[in-house]
Amino acid sequence: MTAEGLARLEEELKVLRGTERPAVIRAIAEAREHGDLSENAEYHAARERQSFIEGRIAELEGIIPAVEVIDVSKITGDQVRFGARVTIVDEESEEERTYRIVGAYEADMKTNSISITSPVAKALLGKSVGDSVEVPAPGGARAYEITAVSYAA
Repeated sequence: MTAEGLARLEEELKVLRGTERPAVIRAIAEAREHGDLSENAEYHAARERQSFIEGRIAELEGIIPAVEVIDVSKITGDQVRFGARVTIVDEESEEERTYRIVGAYEADMKTNSISITSPVAKALLGKSVGDSVEVPAPGGARAYEITAVSYAA
């Protein structure tokens, strides 16, 4: 995992413990004051939220201590490895995309961060600028050309 990814998980855990957990406990107490719990939608929603929060806290408490942080700033070269920002061009549509290859727990398509275990990342690993890769996809394999590899933050 990258240092940024670990920091995000630690921040999420801090918010869940310090803000979300106390808020849901207050919501449950408030809903209990309304009487009959069997027909109290607010109570059931708050209990559901509490279950989610406690599950996510347990998950993060298991992940964070086991994480191996890799300092991407010390990686150089033109070969695709963990932490690389890779620009690829679809050989059929000429559409260009840039992805960052990260750990499974920090993958997020909103930031174009893909898991090292994803089919695209697996196809790219070990390749260099100018190489063509074939990525299996539900509608048939897609071919991409690697146009840039960078390890800058």
